[in-house]
This record gives sequence, structure tokens and C-alpha cells, in this order.
Amino acid sequence: MERPGSRQRILGLDPGLARLGFGAIELRATSANNGMAGRTHPVALDFGIVQTPARQPLGQRLQTIYDDLHALIDRFQPDCVAIEKLFFYRMGNTILVAQARGVVLLVLAQHNLPSIELTPAQIKQALTGYGNASKAEVQAAVVRELSLDTVPKPDDAADALAIAIAAWFQQ
Repeated sequence: MERPGSRQRILGLDPGLARLGFGAIELRATSANNGMAGRTHPVALDFGIVQTPARQPLGQRLQTIYDDLHALIDRFQPDCVAIEKLFFYRMGNTILVAQARGVVLLVLAQHNLPSIELTPAQIKQALTGYGNASKAEVQAAVVRELSLDTVPKPDDAADALAIAIAAWFQQ
């Protein structure tokens, strides 16, 4: 799973139909001149969302997710993909998210990419040490772990980066 030069890429995905968050990180070995040689640290390559219009027919929205996810995988060439497990909150919304998630799993299978599925509690626990952490606490951990100046926006992108970082912690 490691790239030459001990680099590894993880693509984090926060599935959704209206907005699918993505966050790509690369794990890089720390240089010998800073006294911490051999340790890895994550670097954010990019983050954002795949957005689909609410007025568009469902099939077209799923096609957009399918096409854009293929493009993201081609662009980042991840070694693995981390996905948030489905969280039930409103039945109508859950069904739509499940359909988008099915497209994600299909694309990953087409690329023969291994995936790691994490629950919201596992992500929070990995980043903050507390499974019921607030969104603000998770976002602060993302900023800290990736040495960012500000919280990534929109929230779906920040969540996707949190998922990628949590997958790194679990390896």
C-alpha cells in the first residue's frame, strides 16, 4: 500500500447526494534534519465537494457522482479510500445517501481500491479521543493534524479530511 519514497495517499469520502465531500491526503516521511526522521505526517493535497443540483433527476445526479469520483481517483491515485458508514437520521434522506454511497462503492470496485469504512463515532474517537466530540472539536483536530491555517470549507470537505485522517490513524 505504500508508494515509492514511503508516501501513501488516502482519499476520504463523506457520501451524500446533494454534496459528496472529498479530502485527499498524502502521508510523507519526516525529513532527517528536523530530528523526527522516520515518522510520517499527513499533508492535504486537496479537498472539496461533488455537488449535484436538487432539481436534476436522480439518475443524472448519480451519474455526476460516478463521473466525478472516477476523475478524483484518476487525479489523486489513492492507495486506499476511507468512507463514512451510513448514519441513520431521516429515512428519506438516508435512502438517497445510500444510493449515492452505492455508486461510490461501485466506482471503488471498478478501480480495485481497498476501502476502510468508519462510523461517525470512530472518526471522532480517532481525531479527538472522544466518540461524542462536537463538529468544532473534529474540525480543530483536522486543522491541527494537517497544519492548516483555517477550517476547510464546506463542512462536507472538512468531514472528508477527518475521515482520511481517521483511516490513517487506524492503519
